[in-house]
Amino acid sequence: MKRTVFALARYRDVPAAAAFLSTAFGFMPHEVSNNHAEMLVGDDMIMLGEGKAGGPGIYVAVDDPDAHHDRALAAGARITMELVEQPYGSREYACEDPEGNAWFFGTYRP
Repeated sequence: MKRTVFALARYRDVPAAAAFLSTAFGFMPHEVSNNHAEMLVGDDMIMLGEGKAGGPGIYVAVDDPDAHHDRALAAGARITMELVEQPYGSREYACEDPEGNAWFFGTYRP
């Protein structure tokens, strides 16, 4: 399958961000350099670029949000929304990585 749209998160320190995302969220590094990285998330990819952090958040569907939440917390993610059952049937939580990017994880798969 040829991909067309990629999520992008900005970081001042791309290699450190790639290491955190791997440890905290289980993303797999595909390619990492000083100013660019590609992280595999299941069959999808998130790109990391050098720049000011923040902006829109990224939602990632996971099978076990409770275990994922605990892993992220242990790795130093700042939980901004505790685990919650949403009215649309998803169990999810939200957090920020060390540079302030917003990440959302839950069971919602449209």
